Amino acid sequence: MFRAYKYRMYPKREQKDIFTKFFGAIRFVYNWGLEQKIRTYKENDKAISRFALNNELVTLKKENTWLNEVYSQSLQGATLNLEDAFKRFYRKQNDFPGFKSKKNRVQSFNVPQHYKVDFDNNMIRLPKIGWVKTKLHRTFKGKLKTATVSMTNTDKYYISILVDDGEEPPVKMGFSKGTTIGLDMGLTQFLTTSDGVKVDNPRPLKQQLKRLKCEQRKLSRKERGSNNWNKQKLKISKIHERICNVREDFQHKLSKSIVCENQVIAIEKLNIKGMIRNHYLAQSISDVGWSSFMKKLKYKCEWYGKTLLQLGLFEPSTKICSNCGYHNNGIKLHQREWICPNCEKRHDRDINAAVNIRDFALDKQNLISTVGTTEIKLL
Repeated sequence: MFRAYKYRMYPKREQKDIFTKFFGAIRFVYNWGLEQKIRTYKENDKAISRFALNNELVTLKKENTWLNEVYSQSLQGATLNLEDAFKRFYRKQNDFPGFKSKKNRVQSFNVPQHYKVDFDNNMIRLPKIGWVKTKLHRTFKGKLKTATVSMTNTDKYYISILVDDGEEPPVKMGFSKGTTIGLDMGLTQFLTTSDGVKVDNPRPLKQQLKRLKCEQRKLSRKERGSNNWNKQKLKISKIHERICNVREDFQHKLSKSIVCENQVIAIEKLNIKGMIRNHYLAQSISDVGWSSFMKKLKYKCEWYGKTLLQLGLFEPSTKICSNCGYHNNGIKLHQREWICPNCEKRHDRDINAAVNIRDFALDKQNLISTVGTTEIKLL
């Protein structure tokens, strides 16, 4: 299996200058490749491949000799990223690729091979850069794949190393209703399980919103591009970084706990893009981070040999009585509890939805995707 390990790097001042040169060269090659693709399509109505761009890269390096100071495979990694961006565009996963700007403080470059990791001395050797001090807080074993060096907008450097540990994914087991848990996502409660457990939403953005507004007002009163403006912008970036870190830490801990404690997890697909069009709820929906949490559930289910079942968009999990199946069309959004007119059972809205999600997921016809197993096997 492939696993990625991310570490904090502490380069020296001269190494930071080399990193900046790498970031600029990768950005230059990416923009050059994008321009070549656009021009070729307009003139010949054909797309130019990544391999053709790599062949023309030799001529480009002769015309711009400063590119020779950058690791050649990192430059080819820029054309690979451009190719991936177009693939996602053709699959309607992203918008048309845009040109990269040096004003974007989040920069990165790839190192496909020829780098070394020294756990004893907490150092990583990168081609044409040398040994860089790194906090190697976790060890790993396996074949080194592509490493990605990145700089955040708070001037912190990280390296993410992809490792093939040579192990096969765990064998999936059959499951039953008793080993399946349903999750209902929400705003007040981050999620509610079919077992009746409710997890509160930490709301990291809301907690920092007052401070963030204050710092942004200070930024608006400073001259754009001045030293004080840059210092204030860094303060705001650190607040956003803290918000992101709190959200990521919460989601990682919660997703691992759910995956380790349950054999099968059932969730409901959400139309997040459509939901954030409601300007009353857009900020809260963006703050909760449903999409990133679901991604964590998916890859952790593959790691630990668990099964993730995902329902379609239009399953009426909230309006159906989980006890008798009565369809209650009259329930409103503000009603958090309701009594079934048929069986007279009192339902908590979120728990009832989670139970229905679990039950619906065990029926194949309701599923749109299954992660962790190729076939539903009921015991």
